Amino acid sequence: MFVVGSTLCIPTIFVSYTGEALDYKAPLLKALTELDRAAVDVCQYFDKDVTKVIATLGCEQEYFLIDDALYYARPDIVLAERTLMGHQSSKDQQLSDHYFGSIPERVMAFMEDFECEAYKLGIPVKTRHNEVAPNQFECAPIYEEVNLAVDHNQILMDIMRRVGRKHKFRVLFHEKPFAGINGSGKHNNWSMATDTGVNLLSPGKNPKTNLQFLTFLVNVIKAVNDSNDVLRASVMNESNSYRLGGHEAPPAIISIFVGSYLTSMLENLARKVTDKKMTPAQKTELKLGIGKIPEILLDNTDRNRTSPFAFTGNRFEFRAVGSSANCSASMIVLNAAVAYQLTQFKKDVDAIIKKGRNKDEAIFQVLKKYILESERVLFEGDGYSKEWHEEAVKRGLCNISSVPESIRMYLTKQSREVLTGTGVLTTKELESRVEVEYEKFVKKVQIEARVLGDLAINHIVPTAITYMTTLVENVKGLRDIFNDAEFEKLAAARKEMIVTISDHISNIKRLVNEMIEERKKANIIEDNYKKAIAYESKVKPYLDEVRYHIDKLELIVDNEIWPLPKYRELLFTR
Repeated sequence: MFVVGSTLCIPTIFVSYTGEALDYKAPLLKALTELDRAAVDVCQYFDKDVTKVIATLGCEQEYFLIDDALYYARPDIVLAERTLMGHQSSKDQQLSDHYFGSIPERVMAFMEDFECEAYKLGIPVKTRHNEVAPNQFECAPIYEEVNLAVDHNQILMDIMRRVGRKHKFRVLFHEKPFAGINGSGKHNNWSMATDTGVNLLSPGKNPKTNLQFLTFLVNVIKAVNDSNDVLRASVMNESNSYRLGGHEAPPAIISIFVGSYLTSMLENLARKVTDKKMTPAQKTELKLGIGKIPEILLDNTDRNRTSPFAFTGNRFEFRAVGSSANCSASMIVLNAAVAYQLTQFKKDVDAIIKKGRNKDEAIFQVLKKYILESERVLFEGDGYSKEWHEEAVKRGLCNISSVPESIRMYLTKQSREVLTGTGVLTTKELESRVEVEYEKFVKKVQIEARVLGDLAINHIVPTAITYMTTLVENVKGLRDIFNDAEFEKLAAARKEMIVTISDHISNIKRLVNEMIEERKKANIIEDNYKKAIAYESKVKPYLDEVRYHIDKLELIVDNEIWPLPKYRELLFTR
């Protein structure tokens, strides 16, 4: 519970009259309960004192700040939360001088203010720093139980917006408010902790505790492998689709990076464990090998910034989550998937024990099987490379560029088993949430198309015509003063500019009209999935096409009459 102003706020769940969950919190609590049950059952193999397992989360929050006055001078940011036009600034993040520079004083005052307000509500914000792009920053909390972490992140975003206005800032949580530079994510640092004080994803100091660590590590890897499609669906939406795959954002292909040391160890484990009964010497050798995982492991894994799901020493960092997202969406899927997998692991191990094998042998046997089955999802290389995209297709990893197609992955057989089979969602709840995601996608693209069309026709085109008229008058003046030879020499560049501006204006008007017609066609489609596909394939491409011509005009038209603040003002006014 927490107090805002004079109001006592008590977090609760939101359900329909007939009992269906209408929020994120109810299914998140169910997923966490399932994980607790399944993880405790597995922990009993190693420590009988464990009676509860808590999923923990730390949400890194990236964001942009822009001056309040500039915000109101950009209708696209006000209405669509991102710039729908704007040529790259000559200088942006090339030098990384913002990333490695000191925090601007005005920004520091804002940070200190919102951190104090957050602390009053019990939100422990620990980290503050500049991010790579100009005017991009990050904060991060102390890790806590997932349910609390999600609540606190949602409240923190609200606090940041309110405090930002006091400092004449606008906080932008959109994943890609500016084209051509880094977008913003919300890295979800996730792990599991027992009520005995053990982090299940932290390497231990002896063979027994490291067997426990490897058990949970391998099961998470197997869960991500088997539930790859739905994990991707949980982070994919209209705004995050602009971010994933470029400028230090992880690719939309969900793979796992564990570092060379652990990769070698997993390969060794898979190679040494056989279907035959292990000799005491083999068992001892393998246990000793596992027992040698050094504590330095904490520092030798966080190297691959292109991985969407990376092991970072004592936790997994789910980097594909977008900065504007409610973390519940990805946490519901991840915790349900791991719970589902741990339940299966317990069944597999118990089945082997019943055949006469001892517990350790059974665990090794199942872990080997899982490692071999999950090899496709382990990747140590460059996630941005063309080679990886080609290799991912061969491995059968999902790389659908369409947002509606990605959302549809919630409805695969595996996804349904994970989410409805564990009782986290009913079939009706799952299917209705997918329908809502389709509708959200359609409406966001629709809003962006309307805003862009309005700005293009009512702001950009009139400004371009005004400047073109000035050039025409200038050419007429030259004609009056100079003879034909001199006139052609002096007016050539101006005449070329007039033609170029006229071409861009004509293209803008044509493309906006075509975009409107495609929108009208899409709007009469009743099926939400088909409508979303129509907006994705027929309407959304016009956003980039119209923008191209506007951005070209920005480089030509007189800066004094250009109607909108440019990237250089938005990104470097501090």
